[in-house]
Amino acid sequence: MKIDWKSIDIKDLAGLISDTLRKDGIDTVLVGGACVSIYSQNRYMSYDLDYITYEDKSRVAKSLEKIGFREKNQCFYHQLCQFFIEFVPPPIAVGRQPIYEFEEMATSFGRIKLLKPIDCVKDRLASFYHWSDKEGLMQALEICLERSIDMKELQVWSQEEGFVEKFEQFLKMFTSREVQNGNRSYNQGQNSKPL
Repeated sequence: MKIDWKSIDIKDLAGLISDTLRKDGIDTVLVGGACVSIYSQNRYMSYDLDYITYEDKSRVAKSLEKIGFREKNQCFYHQLCQFFIEFVPPPIAVGRQPIYEFEEMATSFGRIKLLKPIDCVKDRLASFYHWSDKEGLMQALEICLERSIDMKELQVWSQEEGFVEKFEQFLKMFTSREVQNGNRSYNQGQNSKPL
């Protein structure tokens, strides 16, 4: 299959990278901003693909060389591609919560194992909660506007993390944006009751 490196989108690239590594016996999980791009239909655009793996980085480098990515300054770059790849250290967690279940997504270049939408929202909210990162807050909102997210689960997680007030701020912004965006439906929990 011919790859147009200059126009490949982030989802297809993630599929290609994940498949290339998987064929070499390297298990990875896509995390971070690339998940936000995928789940928000590119309303937020990331140019790096963050992966977590427990494999040796030299094995990863050897595998990625097969598709033209070379390591430089802890990241992997392709001379014709606008995106770059980074491997962040394990474990896979959002805040203090370890993650054991993932989403699987098919692309035209392969399958991606990535954070579930709700865990991606938690990841972005964690940056808002801990570092007052407004970009993380906006990214969490973008995902919630595109995906069905269980707000009750987010509320419980936020309480366990110790950020009830910041969750309330997020929920208020979400409700306001949801109304502005045509009253898109979302899941507030099993009974679909308001919080």
